[in-house]
Amino acid sequence: MLKKVVLLALPHVAPFEFGVVCEVFGIDRSDMGGPAFDFHIVTPEPGPVSTSLGYTMLITEGLAAADDADLIAVPAHLIDQPVHPEVVRVLREAEARGAWILSVCSGAFTLAVAGILDGRTATTHWMHAARLAADYPLTVVNPDVLFVEDRHVISSAGTAAGIDACLHLVRTELGAAAANVIARRMVVPPQRSGGQSQYIATPVAPVQSDSFADVTEWMLNHLDQELPVDELARRALMSGRTFARRFRADLGTTPAAWLNKQRLIRAQLLLEQSDLGLESVAAETGFGSAAVMRHHFVKVLGTTPAAYRRTFSVTDTAPEPEPTFALGLRQ
Repeated sequence: MLKKVVLLALPHVAPFEFGVVCEVFGIDRSDMGGPAFDFHIVTPEPGPVSTSLGYTMLITEGLAAADDADLIAVPAHLIDQPVHPEVVRVLREAEARGAWILSVCSGAFTLAVAGILDGRTATTHWMHAARLAADYPLTVVNPDVLFVEDRHVISSAGTAAGIDACLHLVRTELGAAAANVIARRMVVPPQRSGGQSQYIATPVAPVQSDSFADVTEWMLNHLDQELPVDELARRALMSGRTFARRFRADLGTTPAAWLNKQRLIRAQLLLEQSDLGLESVAAETGFGSAAVMRHHFVKVLGTTPAAYRRTFSVTDTAPEPEPTFALGLRQ
């Protein structure tokens, strides 16, 4: 269970990326039904720590607090600075005991220096991705995603992608309801579609608009129904082909993938907060049957709906037995 969170303050730290971790994990949201973490900000040599914007922060706690942390987070900082050997030790020991490690933007380079990314897939800001791949050839760098989770190590892309990574970790450890409380407080979406490739400059800038706001809101209100692309296109006053192309350009994913993600989010909430049986949850969310819902849970979340409910349910209802499904749906 994610309880103790330690944020590393390293020289020339980027204030926004540093603040993202503070905002997600450093605020007690128990009054809203959200989580409260044992949150620490530490540095190798307590005292003034420089930021990338020229001012300093006074950090009074040393690295000892990281020795039993459930999560160690490394925000963006100047790439070409030496990494303190005690930071390397702390990260390696955290990896060895199975703690979570998370980097935001160029913080991935500190993880790489410590050898944490060897043999793992990782990401960083698209401007630094080629260098990360070149300097650390044992790391598989994916420059086209908002974040990557690989065996308890999460690396995120530039700036705001750190929010996505942090919320993903909260969702993984504490459930969708906890992540949604934090997201609502931060006024951000609980999950974003697409990847950082949509933010890389191209010769012709893609057109971004709110043209799909009405149709996506209607989709969210009708997740329990069949929603073929042709019907959605009619509501958007477009042809099916144009709708699919513009939907992907504006939202970074296909209509089907967007729908599946929203259905998963709704199913997670129902499994956490309601007593509905698995077949009823599947019907309410548009999966049609518990077998289909189970397939998507295993594929995307790596667990079954019944197991998810056992872990995250806030009701007192006894967990429903896992139904038997055709082998073709098992992953």
